[in-house]
Amino acid sequence: MAFYSRRDFVAGASALAVTAKSFAQVKGANDRLKVGIIGCGGMASGHLDGLLKAKDAMNIEVAAVCDVYDKRRDNFAQRSGGKPYKNYKELLDDKTIDYVLIATPEHWHAQITLDALDAGKHVYVEKPMTHTIEEAKKVVAKLKQYPGRKLQVGVQGMSDDSYEAAWEQIKAGALGKVVLCQIDYSRNHRDDFWSAPFYKIDEDAKPGVNLDWNMWLGPAKKRPWDPERYFRWRRYWDYSGGIATDLYIHRCTRLIKALNLQFPEFVVATGGKFEFTKSIAEIPDTFNVLADYPGGPTMQLVSTMANDTPVPHLIRGHHATLTFDRTGFTITPQREFANEAKTFTFKKTGAENTNYHHRNLQAAIRTGEALKCDSMLGYYGVVLCEMSVESYKRRQYLKWDATAQKAKKA
Repeated sequence: MAFYSRRDFVAGASALAVTAKSFAQVKGANDRLKVGIIGCGGMASGHLDGLLKAKDAMNIEVAAVCDVYDKRRDNFAQRSGGKPYKNYKELLDDKTIDYVLIATPEHWHAQITLDALDAGKHVYVEKPMTHTIEEAKKVVAKLKQYPGRKLQVGVQGMSDDSYEAAWEQIKAGALGKVVLCQIDYSRNHRDDFWSAPFYKIDEDAKPGVNLDWNMWLGPAKKRPWDPERYFRWRRYWDYSGGIATDLYIHRCTRLIKALNLQFPEFVVATGGKFEFTKSIAEIPDTFNVLADYPGGPTMQLVSTMANDTPVPHLIRGHHATLTFDRTGFTITPQREFANEAKTFTFKKTGAENTNYHHRNLQAAIRTGEALKCDSMLGYYGVVLCEMSVESYKRRQYLKWDATAQKAKKA
């Protein structure tokens, strides 16, 4: 079973038509939302394209942009007409900004989110919500201080209603006891992964001249300028969890939503740099996870950067199996329960699309609509992904301490 890649969906966002009916409640300039973009790299560019194409229907304005690299920032300012800022705190000081899109590397997500909430902004933060579990706890606590602030985590697949609908079927007993679920996100690269040609090094970048390298490092370990780390940060533990936090976060969040899960009980991860052995990447090219949730199920996450053959995305119950596809999902009875379980097909109405996800946040700000990927769902995803990273790095089987809200050796 083939699924579109995240890149396909981000690109598709800009082409998606936004119906007037969806925004019938938005009237006049008084309801216009002003958006600030912090981080002007590749992911943010997909967001910007979609927002600009739909700005009239959404009744929004991209009013400010910020990046540590002048070239990227100026490009976004020219495309959007937004005011350019070198320091994100100056953007947050702009009282006219309603919400910010945080599309920086992962190691900056938490601090900018906390600062944005303190500055009175609503937040759309790219996935994962934070780089670490401790940071996620701080974001959840901060939101409790500001009950009126909205935070959407950028797992745009949650704007596909298949996962909410799957839970309704599972809750009603359509599968029987759920024991196992599986999902994948694999790719293939010829020479190296998360490298050229998609992640090119821009020779125009000159730290101290047109790029603030120390600001980019932020809370991470201080290092001399390294264009590999700047342009290909997903390959380094200081800034990313690699496959876990760039890819699995999209997949595990679907299953967490579909099964109404929270924190895993046990997590173990395996893998290594099996194909791209000469790559300077710190992260593995093959990374697989087993996560046991209290009372079941076991979640299987499958990924390699050296073979893109897909694995079916499905949930196994004692009575029936739920299989996701591009149009929604199908429930198929097990042979032993063919006379008791029922076949069922769901056709989705949403999509894995950044514009849908922005629209949901905008509706949450304007009318209080429920968020598709709120901070708690973001927290559950961070815990699973970060436990998997730590399990791999330590080569240990980890257990979640529910009382202390931290991972420890099992």
